[in-house]
Amino acid sequence: MQNKESTEYDHLFKLLLIGTSGVGKSCMLMRYVDNNFTNNFYNTIGVDFKIKSIFLENKNIKLQIWDTAGQDRFRTITCSYYRGAHGIIIVYDITDRESFDSVKMWMSEIDKYAQEDVIRMLVGNKCDMEDKRAVSYEEGEALAKQLKLQFIETSAKLSTNIEQSFLTIAKNVLEKSQNSIKAESGQNMKIGQITSTQVIGNTNKKSSQCC
Repeated sequence: MQNKESTEYDHLFKLLLIGTSGVGKSCMLMRYVDNNFTNNFYNTIGVDFKIKSIFLENKNIKLQIWDTAGQDRFRTITCSYYRGAHGIIIVYDITDRESFDSVKMWMSEIDKYAQEDVIRMLVGNKCDMEDKRAVSYEEGEALAKQLKLQFIETSAKLSTNIEQSFLTIAKNVLEKSQNSIKAESGQNMKIGQITSTQVIGNTNKKSSQCC
């Protein structure tokens, strides 16, 4: 019974973590899913993913969160994972100016490979390292505003805003999904009304011919 419940969900959302190597994508994912953190640095080879089940807006949501490698040599592999993503989190390191300057490049990758209306979010990670900060909060906020993205700073080490960042993008994806369902339902009702009107019109026409 327990196994059955764990496999039941109302929505399955695919989320993607992208950004320059070393910004802390894997640590963010580990903290969110496993509530764990390691100072040992390691590069993701290609892609990795974890599953997280949450309850949001009275819905059981299954999040499939993909952690992509930031190195150029894996770019051709990771680009294929943009397709089908419902939400993409672009991560930079607040102590690394270069990773912040690369955000627009990652945005162009999304434009090139992902769905046009994919939900996007900008995250400045490692906000616990204030003494080594190279990118101000205001700069991150301004860039997010320019790119029309939601913005938040996080710390995987201290678990600051980690859950909030994933829940925020999941909520936005859910809202988009529900709006799409409503729009489709409304369109179907409209088509049904037109068809009904045409049938009535044809019936009236036949009656006039009989007379």
